[in-house]
This record gives sequence, structure tokens and C-alpha cells, in this order.
Amino acid sequence: MAQQSVQAGYKHILDNLATAVLVLSPTLQVRYLNPAAESLLETSLTRIQHSPVLGLFANSDHALDTLQAAASNGQSYTKREAEFTLITGARFTVDYSVSPIGLEPTDLLLEIQPRDRLLRISREEDLISQQETTRILVRGMAHEIKNPLGGIRGAAQLLDRELTGEGQREYTRVIIDEADRLRGLVDRMLGPNRAMRMAPTNIHEVLERVRTLLEAESRGELRFERDYDPSLPEFAGDKEQLIQAFLNIARNAMEAAFENTRDARPSEPPNIIFRTRALRQFTIGHRRYRLVCRVDVIDNGPGIPPELLQNVFYPMISGRANGTGLGLSITQSIIGQHHGLVECESEPGCTNFIIFLPLEDAQ
Repeated sequence: MAQQSVQAGYKHILDNLATAVLVLSPTLQVRYLNPAAESLLETSLTRIQHSPVLGLFANSDHALDTLQAAASNGQSYTKREAEFTLITGARFTVDYSVSPIGLEPTDLLLEIQPRDRLLRISREEDLISQQETTRILVRGMAHEIKNPLGGIRGAAQLLDRELTGEGQREYTRVIIDEADRLRGLVDRMLGPNRAMRMAPTNIHEVLERVRTLLEAESRGELRFERDYDPSLPEFAGDKEQLIQAFLNIARNAMEAAFENTRDARPSEPPNIIFRTRALRQFTIGHRRYRLVCRVDVIDNGPGIPPELLQNVFYPMISGRANGTGLGLSITQSIIGQHHGLVECESEPGCTNFIIFLPLEDAQ
């Protein structure tokens, strides 16, 4: 009776752990999993008890590849940042440990710690730091460029007044025009040059405005899919700047979709998906927000080359011959002024720009 009470106490402890815990038989069948494991693996003990644990994973040949070794030789193993893909399609990164336990000679205790949240927070902090470093660098460079440009333009104007021959004045006008062009380029690198005009903003109105503009530009040849969460509330934002930010992303997506369907998959129409979701108790960088809007802009283009993906938000970085490399940098700046963040995931046939926008102040 006392032993049953002790076992019940252990089960109560395991059931209340935040760490996913499974107990497996020597043949790797599930004997027990706690609620944290049920949530992580998207299943229940009732459904998979006495079933092979590898049946939960789509990549079962590689998932948990240390289990057989632990069952065979009775030693503990730990693996860091393993990639799991469930049969439901969910993918995540975990650290996991396998240890023989004494309930039966070769039962295994499997502990799983999700790493996605920590990795995402670390990645977001790096992005925010890069964004701030880039902003400081660009502002310093803009100051150094604008001063001599002003002098060059002023000297060209004075020279233009002194010259009498129309052929010679043509050269001074080229200098003036090129100085103006470079000044405009520097201004675009700096992003919006006016203070934000904050007002109640509906994210779906912003996205619908962008969709309307792109449908006109594509002459109806671009297919849109909209998957909106109607429960999203209004938030304080600058509607015009947000339209510009999302237009920069969506226009890149449109060009990529047309490029891929023209060259690689001519039978597949160019397609863009707009998706919105509400995220609760979500962290952006080191700030936690009670409610955040997530917007996905997904295209079926060729994808972004891996060597560009990490630097895609830097100014002057572009994967297209005729691109300026400023659109995404400006977008990141605008979203950053709204305390949000832009991320990108890409593979051939699917590029997803993910925008996080706080709907309430940080906690």
C-alpha cells in the first residue's frame, strides 16, 4: 500500500512537470507519457499506450536514433538540437536524453526539452541587434555621403551659371541629376523621414489595400489566398507606413512567384497567401506581449538562396539583378518602429515572410 502511494506521488510529480517525459519498454513501446509530452507530441497516452514510439515521427529512421543503443547497452545518451517531424506535419527542434531506469531492467526514460522557443528568441535578439547596428551604420554613412554631395551639386550649379555653351552645360546638368539621384538613394536607405502618425489600425484593411494594389499591377494574373483571423483587434499603428511595409514584402513575393511559374513550373499559377493569427503571451526579442498579431506572406516562388537568407534585411542586398535591396530593409525599419519584427523562412517553392506586430503594450 505504501509503495502504491509512493508511485502515485511520483506520477503526480511527472504529470506536473513542464518537461516532456516518456517511459518506454525495451521494445520502444510507450508505457507512459506526461501531459507535457502529450502536448508536444500532439497525442494522448490513451491513444498510443503500448504502441511503438517511432510511429509518432514522420522521419522515424532518424528520429531518436539513440534509443536502440540505450536499450541494447544500458547506457544513457543525450542529443542536442535534434530535428523532429511528427506524422501530423509539425516540426520542431529539441534536446533529448535517454536513460535506463530501474522500474524494469531495460525500461527507458526519455526526457525531451523543446528548443524552438529559445532558438527563436536568440534569433530575434540577433535580428534586432543587427537592425540597430545597420541603422547606425546607414545614418553615419548617409551623413558622410550627403555633405560632399551637397558641395558637388552646389559647385555644379555655380559652374552651370558661368557656362554659355549649351553643350558644356549639359555636363553640369548630368552632375546635378546624378547628385540628386544619389541623395534620393541615401534617403530611401534611411527609411521613412516623417514621424509616425499612430491611430487605430486594422491589419486586414492594410492587407486588403496591398492585395488590391498588387491585383492591379499583375492585371489579375496573380492568385491570392486569404486566411484571416477575424478575432484580431485594432492596434495603434501608422496605416500608411504599414501599407508600404507589407507592399514591399508582397511585391517581392509577386515577382518571385511570377519568376518561378514562368521558368520552373509554367503550369502552376503564381500564388500568394496572406494569413493572420493571434498569438498570446508571445515574446518578441526580450519583451513579452499579452497579444501579438502574426502575419504570414507566403509565395510559391523559387526561394531565397541560403547565402542570402541570413542577410536579406540588410540594405543593398538583393537576389535580383534590377533590385535595389532597400525594400526589406525599409520594411524591417517600419515594423521595428511598431515594436515588431520580420523573419523569413524559405525553401524552393515556398518562401514565408513572417511579421510579428504587438497588439498591446509589453508586460
